[in-house]
Amino acid sequence: MPLMTGKEYIESMRKLDLQVYMFGKKVENPVDNPILRPSLNSVRATYDLAQMPEYEDLMTVTLDDGRKINRFTNIHRNADDLVKKVKMQRLCGQKTASCFQRCVGMDAFNAVYSTTYETDEAYGTNYHENFKKFMKYCQDEDLVIDGAMTDPKGDRGLSPSEQKDPDLYLRVVERREDGVIVRGAKAHQTGIVNSHEVLVMPTISMTEKDKDYAISFAVPTDTKGILMIVGRQSCDTRKLENSDMDVGNAEFGGMEALVVFDDVFVPNDRIFMNGEYDFSGMLVERFAGYHRQSYGGCKVGVGDVLIGASALAAEYNGAARASHIKDKLIEMTHLNETLYCCGIACSSEGQKTKSGNYMIDLLLANVCKQNVTRFPYEIARLAEDIAGGIMVTAPSEKDLKDPVVGKYVEKYLVGVASVSTENRLRILRLIENLTLGTAAVGYRTESLHGAGSPQAQRIMIARQGNMNMKKELAKDIAGIKE
Repeated sequence: MPLMTGKEYIESMRKLDLQVYMFGKKVENPVDNPILRPSLNSVRATYDLAQMPEYEDLMTVTLDDGRKINRFTNIHRNADDLVKKVKMQRLCGQKTASCFQRCVGMDAFNAVYSTTYETDEAYGTNYHENFKKFMKYCQDEDLVIDGAMTDPKGDRGLSPSEQKDPDLYLRVVERREDGVIVRGAKAHQTGIVNSHEVLVMPTISMTEKDKDYAISFAVPTDTKGILMIVGRQSCDTRKLENSDMDVGNAEFGGMEALVVFDDVFVPNDRIFMNGEYDFSGMLVERFAGYHRQSYGGCKVGVGDVLIGASALAAEYNGAARASHIKDKLIEMTHLNETLYCCGIACSSEGQKTKSGNYMIDLLLANVCKQNVTRFPYEIARLAEDIAGGIMVTAPSEKDLKDPVVGKYVEKYLVGVASVSTENRLRILRLIENLTLGTAAVGYRTESLHGAGSPQAQRIMIARQGNMNMKKELAKDIAGIKE
């Protein structure tokens, strides 16, 4: 099957019978819902870009068997694939200035691929063949896969099996001859409403007493028993006000949801882990590594837009030639490109796993994500500094166009004479969207907690940093003999 166009993707989503709830009501038509549609448009962009010849090398992959697939469904075959992944993510961020939602599924794909291979090697199971069959189906049908790892967790001081409510981590509640029944939930699920399939993974390393929680599988998102509760975003109801300007980014956006699995049946051929608790840690670590690499691309692309918006705001304010403004834009660029350097570095240093696919350098990937927990916040702070207070106190678009007060808004909120008041307000609203509004979910808070909290990366940096080797280097230089 050829790659889908963006239009064909949207029509494919219309065919799904998703159980979506938002603001206390069932959403009968998620595709055309004004709050959800911008997030769908961001995913659509990953299909549209793949159709453009100038982006073909980044957005698509031609496999050894001759099939042409979207890179978001690719299994990384070499370090060049890893580098192109990051470059693709930066491009998508530049084109949408939002979360385009397919990275989690791509990262889950590659983590499950190598982990199932090594699980089969240890236990003689058939998970790798199950996964390859699922993978080929997704590639051939050009599907969006939602990677689902994060459980609600309940009391963080207790293991999954010790929780007062055993469903606070997703688990197997019944094993049947033809498959399993699972119950639980996955939180913060980016793009789930815009996905065809959900690929579930355990969220932490498990022990034997938690083996019912060591489960990985994939099912269609409209499978009976799956229910999605859309999360609130700052300024989200502005999308209901028929105002392009006040939204900041009227076409594109992101979405997250709490996804409930209420006794969902999973057939045997869609199971990729089922009680092999000793491989849960490997799967979590590999997924986290890939996803921490991803942030060196997607956040950088969005950062490019924010830096550009800040430069325009300075021009429209008549302050572009001020030395402190130039210095702030330089600092924003420096921080943004440092994130990109880390994403490219951990990709270039990638190594082949036993299964044949390539894994990023885990130390550098964790350094990348540790920087992402900080730098976007500083870039956003500098953007707000450059934009000025009017970014958060400006009247609405309806005021600007009102027959009574519009002329006053037009008169008193103008910047340089050559730029209309409307255009000045539009760029300020875009900065507001990225730093405080709906896009801040992906650019700020997700930068902090996505793919694990800052402490999770510091633990991995300590584990991967090879301190003993560094000590030996110092001893050799100092002439210490023991």
